[in-house]
Amino acid sequence: MSHGVSFDFAVVPGEAPEIQPQHYAFLVSDAEFDAAYAKIQRYRLEHWADPRQQAPGEINHNDGGRGVYFLDPSGHYLELITVPYGGWPE
Repeated sequence: MSHGVSFDFAVVPGEAPEIQPQHYAFLVSDAEFDAAYAKIQRYRLEHWADPRQQAPGEINHNDGGRGVYFLDPSGHYLELITVPYGGWPE
């Protein structure tokens, strides 16, 4: 797509009784991160700097950017990052 967005869906295996929690990461601008994180704080959503939930109430600074994890109402992990995994290409 011209705007660089793609969204992939996982296929649920036939033996799984229900959809298993998934991880969705979104690369956002600094301004979008600021706006989203303000809402996370305003609505007092649980959030973490890491996917293992060992740094509650914090954000990370991986790859020189900022990132945060939180759960959607179905229990899926949502991640907002301002720099792609591994950093920006040189």
